[in-house]
Amino acid sequence: MTTAPAGPGLKPATMAEALRRALRDAMADDPAVHVLGEDVGTLGGVFRITDGLAKEFGEDRCVDTPLAEAGIMGTAVGMAMYGLRPVVEMQFDAFAYPAFEQLVSHVSRMRNRTRGAMPMPLTVRVPYGGGIGGVEHHSDSSEAYYAATPGLHVVTPATVADAYGLLRAAIASDDPVVFLEPKRLYWSKAAWDPERPDEVPGIGRAVVRRRGTSATLITYGPALPVCMEAAEAAVDEGWDLEVVDLRSLVPFDEETVCASVRRTGRAVVVHEAPGFGGPGGEVAARVTERCFHHLEAPVLRVTGFDIPYPPPMLEKHHLPGVDRVLDAVARLQWESDWTERTPGTAAATDDESGAR
Repeated sequence: MTTAPAGPGLKPATMAEALRRALRDAMADDPAVHVLGEDVGTLGGVFRITDGLAKEFGEDRCVDTPLAEAGIMGTAVGMAMYGLRPVVEMQFDAFAYPAFEQLVSHVSRMRNRTRGAMPMPLTVRVPYGGGIGGVEHHSDSSEAYYAATPGLHVVTPATVADAYGLLRAAIASDDPVVFLEPKRLYWSKAAWDPERPDEVPGIGRAVVRRRGTSATLITYGPALPVCMEAAEAAVDEGWDLEVVDLRSLVPFDEETVCASVRRTGRAVVVHEAPGFGGPGGEVAARVTERCFHHLEAPVLRVTGFDIPYPPPMLEKHHLPGVDRVLDAVARLQWESDWTERTPGTAAATDDESGAR
């Protein structure tokens, strides 16, 4: 996703640059903000998101840790309990699994356990998703685990502006936030002014990225560019697709999503995570419950397959693409003059078979 500069102070910036600036500004504004993780200091992180922070703020605030994710998370819990605002980097998505017990048993429950007396201002940054040719344990979409854990906020940006704005909001939150960063979008560019970053909606608010009338594509994170491309390609097929970027899985913006589906009458949920037990099932259920009398067809899903992440040479077949999205749109039980006249559609095929 690349846009050209459109005004004074704007210049092309990557999502990685926006995330780095968000961390830097948060650390400058609040001495309680500390960054910790594997290789975040001298190296600046595998994806260089923390580059320069140790030099500017010192190694006691940008801390290189041992290769021990459970220890990193447990340390961060203690830091948050004592009034600091730790920002943990889990180097890759599947590397975070050893820390999951700490996340479920302590991070997600501490505020409830203490009847609100002890906040848990902890941000867990997780580079996630495929599309970079990574091997196993480097390309998982594990958002369903976090979204199914009460007490956690789960956020994933898909634009440069959201990368900065949502990360600042996550660090400022007194609730724990799992901040999922789409690895394949780290180098996506947009016009952005780091000195005057755009204000963006906060955590828990979805955004309509493209207006349409035929059907709604509901998506987030790395699948947003795919849906935007599919919406443009759909114009040639006679469909005008609306695209909703969730931005937050938890809290879920039911109002924006359902308002869109009520307008269009049809919906497809798109994400990289496996379909069975994935976030798309919850989204589809909520939309069906609340928009049933407005739906012209069942809510469909386009997802990763229900398999462990495949080898790099096969990931293009695993990840949702434009063709798979358009195939799902074509299955939304269209009943219109366009459908009946177009060769190859269900209605046309029925007529042709009847004629024979």
